[in-house]
Amino acid sequence: MAEDYYSILGVERGADADALKKAFRQLAMKYHPDRNQGDKASEEKFKKIAEAYSVLSDPQKRQNYDRFGTADGFTGGAGFDPFGRGGFSDVFEDMFGDIFGSFGGRRSQQRASRGYDLRYDLDITLEEAFGGIEREIEIASWENCKECSGTGSASGAPSKCPDCGGTGQIRMQQGFFSIARTCSRCGGTGTHVTDPCGKCSGNGKKEMPRRISVKIPAGVDNGTRLKMSGEGEPGERGGPPGDLYIVVGVKEHGFFERQGLDIYCRVPITFPQAALGDQIEVPTLSGNATVKVPAGTQPETAFRLKGKGMPALGSRGKGDQIVVVSLIVPRKLTAKQKELIEEFSRLGGSDDEGFRERIKNLFAGKA
Repeated sequence: MAEDYYSILGVERGADADALKKAFRQLAMKYHPDRNQGDKASEEKFKKIAEAYSVLSDPQKRQNYDRFGTADGFTGGAGFDPFGRGGFSDVFEDMFGDIFGSFGGRRSQQRASRGYDLRYDLDITLEEAFGGIEREIEIASWENCKECSGTGSASGAPSKCPDCGGTGQIRMQQGFFSIARTCSRCGGTGTHVTDPCGKCSGNGKKEMPRRISVKIPAGVDNGTRLKMSGEGEPGERGGPPGDLYIVVGVKEHGFFERQGLDIYCRVPITFPQAALGDQIEVPTLSGNATVKVPAGTQPETAFRLKGKGMPALGSRGKGDQIVVVSLIVPRKLTAKQKELIEEFSRLGGSDDEGFRERIKNLFAGKA
């Protein structure tokens, strides 16, 4: 056994696959030719590391190596070709392909890519948020040009990029190591348009207005995001389209105030209504409702209307409506009103039944 692959990688003979991979990654990064340009010793070390990992990471080769001292089970093998079929290039591409590029042009940048997501801000009223609506909106998005089928070429067949030869990558050789980068001319597509389409100027896409019907469910709140899958911009090179996100804005209401699922409102009542009691009609988002105001109701008393609030988004639950009463104090009084209030003041304060009866008679004109 000319070389001890385990010693080269610095691992025990019983090391598992994860330990081998970790050791190889650390050594490969340390002795990589790009980090040690002009250092022949590092380059040779790097080759040995690559050879050792290529053998020990393959179960069959490792078994042969442990028994016979060679990867193929025979002595005097043909040597290690880091770029040969099934050699180190496969291993290194799997581990470092995204960092240093791929070998031999086997990977191409011409991959399908998903389209961009779009956003649309939609303002609705509180009533629309309560009941849900369906509205048609218009968005501007890039669509594949129908004239050239999205190729950008008038003939429908763009030419092979002259810089990268259609691979989408430009390769640079440093020692024995090949590094790839995305071709700047074609952007990794591998194609070059020599006869631009007259409709899209060679872009392959056109900005087109598009009308979409949007369903806003009942119960949405300010800032709710609704996702419409596949309604974003089209993908590149056959990739799937992006999504459209509808961001809902609920306008402020002049009478109602939303707090979670509950709806608050303030209703004015007169002093006689508060003192003697009454039934008042108040508006809700689903029609009018009756609130019973008991005698002796104090200002800022809150009454709860069960189930008259906002529906819970995606469920059957509903909030309540909270009605807060406030007392109206008249700014101007007639002579008769002033006389009655003065009479009420002379009567003094009491909570007995006789007092309440006298108040009723007073405001009923029976003083």
